[in-house]
Amino acid sequence: MSIDSYEASLRRSDEIRADLPVHPEKYTMLTGDRPTGRLHLGHYFGTIRERVALQDMGVATRVIIADYQVITDRDSTGNIADNVHNMIIDYLACGIDPQKTIIFAHSATPASNQLMLPFLSLVTEAELLRNPTVKTEMEASGHALTGLLLTYPVHQACDILFCKGNIVPVGKDQMPHIEQTRQIARRFNERYGHVFPEPDGLLSDAPAIPGLDGRKMSKSYGNAISLSATADETTKLIKKSQTDAERTITFDPEGRPGVSALLTTAALCTGRTEAAIAAEIGEGGSGTLKKYVTESVNAYLEPIRARRTELAADRGYIASVLAEGNRRANEIAEATLDEVRATMGMVY
Repeated sequence: MSIDSYEASLRRSDEIRADLPVHPEKYTMLTGDRPTGRLHLGHYFGTIRERVALQDMGVATRVIIADYQVITDRDSTGNIADNVHNMIIDYLACGIDPQKTIIFAHSATPASNQLMLPFLSLVTEAELLRNPTVKTEMEASGHALTGLLLTYPVHQACDILFCKGNIVPVGKDQMPHIEQTRQIARRFNERYGHVFPEPDGLLSDAPAIPGLDGRKMSKSYGNAISLSATADETTKLIKKSQTDAERTITFDPEGRPGVSALLTTAALCTGRTEAAIAAEIGEGGSGTLKKYVTESVNAYLEPIRARRTELAADRGYIASVLAEGNRRANEIAEATLDEVRATMGMVY
């Protein structure tokens, strides 16, 4: 993505952010997660907190559990049912309200997935191969480039456009997906007739959430604090995190990644700055820092954990949330597919 196009996307994102509190009814937001494991603090501060804010503002919010996208780069769906179940518990515990937000699964909305067929006719092989996110994900997985991974951005376009989504919260690295979705919407509208909006990326102003080793927080790195972790599990995880031998605590992400990651984690949970926390701990060393971080994280997560415990005790309710979300998403998807067929002249 060129600097100019990123700057234009950022300006548009800023305009939307200013308009959202004034006209929330103008916007439909689609976002989601792959159920590859438990959600963690990185997910919460990176995306979930903003979803809740948009929902509570009055934006039409749709959250997809992207179960089909698990197999873009994995050979097994062994734990997927448990991951989906726990993902819904995490969403609800963090404040996503199923009365206001449609939570649904990829595999349960066939009309949405059927949009893949006309959409694939609107992109070229070269355009798919150029998408940098696809290349990155292929390299990270170590898998061959499957047809599903190659067409992953088109599948995302189906997710966004079936519900006429016009805003998608993203980081800078995901903007190529949004550009491809805009291109698909524009080409469909030009070729057949206007059906779809051209969605905008709502660029996240959330900081990069480091894991406990200073790298990006990730399930695969084993450096994440899961939302489902107990207070004791969190304490043990923080206690064994890597720091360094220097006693004075300073915020230096390049030179001291482990110490700085702990400071950022505490800053997010307390609303303070990393520099202020570092100055307060001063010569206290890594032991004092870890104690402060542990207390901050556990205090922040306490109400989420309490709600989580309540929700986990009622499996029937969690199943009903997904069933109702799937029903509502299917109604929307089937109406959109009917509109697409009519616009294409394919009603016989």
